[in-house]
This record gives sequence, C-alpha cells and structure tokens, in this order.
Amino acid sequence: MRPIVIGAGRGSRLGPETDDIPKALVPVMGRPMLDWILDALAVAGFARRDVLFICGYRADVVRARYPELSYVENTQWERNNILGSLMCARDALGSGFVSTYADIVYRGSTVAKLVASPHDKVLACDTDWRRRYVNRSQHPETDAEKMRAEGERVVELSRRIASEKASGEFIGVTKFTADGAREMVAAFDEARGRRAGVDPTTAWREGRTFERAYMIDLFQDMVERGATFHRVDTHGGYMEIDTREDLALADKWWRESTPE
Repeated sequence: MRPIVIGAGRGSRLGPETDDIPKALVPVMGRPMLDWILDALAVAGFARRDVLFICGYRADVVRARYPELSYVENTQWERNNILGSLMCARDALGSGFVSTYADIVYRGSTVAKLVASPHDKVLACDTDWRRRYVNRSQHPETDAEKMRAEGERVVELSRRIASEKASGEFIGVTKFTADGAREMVAAFDEARGRRAGVDPTTAWREGRTFERAYMIDLFQDMVERGATFHRVDTHGGYMEIDTREDLALADKWWRESTPE
C-alpha cells in the first residue's frame, strides 16, 4: 500500500506565504505542513522513502528539500483540481494506497485507524469539525467537504449538506485497498467516458466541471451508483490551512483539540 501526498497546488489564498514555496511547505506551528503529514503517515508504518508526492507549483523546491520522497508531476495543476491531481499517480494506485491532501495537519492515530480498517474504501471524518468554523470568516461552513453516515457507512458526500445534518467533515485522508483502488480508477474512467462529447465547460457536480472536480465528487458519484464507503473518525484532531487567517488560528485549534 502506497502513501500518496497530493500537493500540486500553490495555495493562492495564503497570499505571499506561497510566493516562493508551495502550500505544503508553509510552516504551521513552526513546521512545514508536509512534515506534520509525514510524521502522521509514519505512525501507520509508512517511511518517507515510501511516500509518493504529487507535485506541481514550485516542484523544484519540494524535490530539493525532500530528496527521500518519490515524485510524480501534475503539469496541469493550474487547470485541474484535486481529483485530476490524484489521477496523475494512477500507475501507483493499483496495490492500494493511503492518500492525503497536503494543506492539512492531523494526528497519526487517524492514519492508523484507516490502515487497520477491514474495508476497501475508507474516508477519515472529523466529528468535531464545527468548532474550527467559529470566528473563521474567510472559509465558511458551506465550504466544508461534509459527509453523512449511517454508522460506519458513508451515505452522502457534499459541500451542500446542511451542517446540522452532517456526521462530520471529510478531512482529505483516505485508504483504498487494491480492490478499492481498482474500483475507484474504473469509476473515474467510466465517469470521464460519460462526459465524452459534452462541452468541457459544462458543470459535472455542484457547479464544478469534470476537470475541476474534487475527490468527493467522484466518491459521491460512486455512492449513487451503489459503491460502499466507510469512515473512521477523529474528534477534532485535524485542521485545514487554507488562508492566512487559518494560520493565525492554527495554534489555538490544535491546543483545543482532543488528544487521541
């Protein structure tokens, strides 16, 4: 099983923080976000040499600072989005993988839970997510990648889920076994096939085109077609760093999170 960090984007909402480095290298609580992620992956047994980093903006900087990682480049990072970025690594997905966004900080215990889960397609969920949106003016709850679940089974993934009906927020960390990975790649290809002949500027899901799709767009498409996803939970041991306001709040968020 391969750990994959999806870090092609710049993170323009962080302003000058990303003038010279990609978002993944922006320091949070004194350390680059990527260091926090690599440490979390290590808790589940993944060494740095195992990690495949999907690079794009300022790829040269990441390669120079982390020569121990393996790399694949998303040359279209300015045009596509997180789903397209992940699929740049499709040749590495077949044996199963753990994937993670690169602009987040979370506890290694969450990765360990994902790896230990017996299910083929598992998503990490923060059940205490709403506390981070208090006084967060630049990234409202409506932007959260929310999920609804019945027990461990995920039944809906969407930004449009009403906050009070959400089981939690998808934190951008997943596990797919070899079988789950094959199912996901096949679903991506099938969805892309359905778009053949369609104006590429036409929305696919929630106003986003297929090229600009999020991972949750594909996952929800799969759920609607009968696929089964499960969740593991963290209770506040996660935060996304999307804006300079988030950077200022990070230390407080982390201190107030529940140890796991």
